[in-house]
Amino acid sequence: MKTYVVLGGGGAFGVHTAFYLLDHANPKKVICVGRNPEKPEPFSLNLGKGDSRYEYHQIHVVHEQDRLFDLFDRVKPEVIISYAAQGEGAVSWKKSWRFFETNGTALVKMSEELMSRPYLERFIQIGTSELYGSVAHAAKEDDPVKPTSPYAASKAAFDLYLLSVSSVLKFPMNIIRPSNAYAPGQQLHRVIPRAVLCGLTGRKLPLHGGGRAEKSYIHARDLARAIHLVSEKAPLGRVYNVGPPKPISIRHLVEKTAEALGMPFEQLCEVTPDRLGQDSRYWLDSGAIRADVGWEPEISLEEGLREMVVWGRQYLTQLAEMSTEYVLRT
Repeated sequence: MKTYVVLGGGGAFGVHTAFYLLDHANPKKVICVGRNPEKPEPFSLNLGKGDSRYEYHQIHVVHEQDRLFDLFDRVKPEVIISYAAQGEGAVSWKKSWRFFETNGTALVKMSEELMSRPYLERFIQIGTSELYGSVAHAAKEDDPVKPTSPYAASKAAFDLYLLSVSSVLKFPMNIIRPSNAYAPGQQLHRVIPRAVLCGLTGRKLPLHGGGRAEKSYIHARDLARAIHLVSEKAPLGRVYNVGPPKPISIRHLVEKTAEALGMPFEQLCEVTPDRLGQDSRYWLDSGAIRADVGWEPEISLEEGLREMVVWGRQYLTQLAEMSTEYVLRT
């Protein structure tokens, strides 16, 4: 039985990873760490309620590493999974230093300190497909990194640091670079939950550039299963892409969301100008993780979108009062 710590555990993907570990990993403890208090039910989904194996701690990974290591040294996690990041590449052109402060400096400082902790068996960094930039083919793990935003550059920087300390100092790590994940509880500025909320409230979803950009989408439970498999079976030091076989245009994604909502596509959205620095295609080759640990996505996009609509309807009263705009926070 192992203790797992999930950094960035207040976000939707941390929540679904914790759910998965509680259900499938037979853990001693699953501990989520987030910079904010635990979110209300539409986002926390009642994670861990009544389960003594679960804890949540509000600790800021940039400013409170003394408290973070007090926690680490008390619970002695064998596995640390890090979603901790300053996200959202589209807004990283301003105050870019904040992205490097979190995604680079703070995580390097934490990792260097973790090297002296013998209880740590594996550190799993959740990276991003954005560091490959726009691609014409499914990107492999050893393809050149070509970040096209300060956010992607900051994520690439920490990946490169981890690869160096894994090779030279034998830091026990893996990197998982997922495609765009989604799930109930996701922040409302993201395209799928925003489309669902717009459809349920009669608003118009702004479709940037007509939705020409192509991205790959996986359900957060599929990502959580990949993380668990890597934590149990993968050779240390390896990098793994995690995504579906093919990308989908944002327009087609919104069309499928409209179908799940039972409404016409034209009623759901309106075309707006494209975002600054928008990449035309994110696409991953997931052959390595399939070969090493047997992972493949199991939840179809259609099934996942139906689940998103059920979530939106269940919590519509609360969600309808919330903003769908992104706010940059330290």
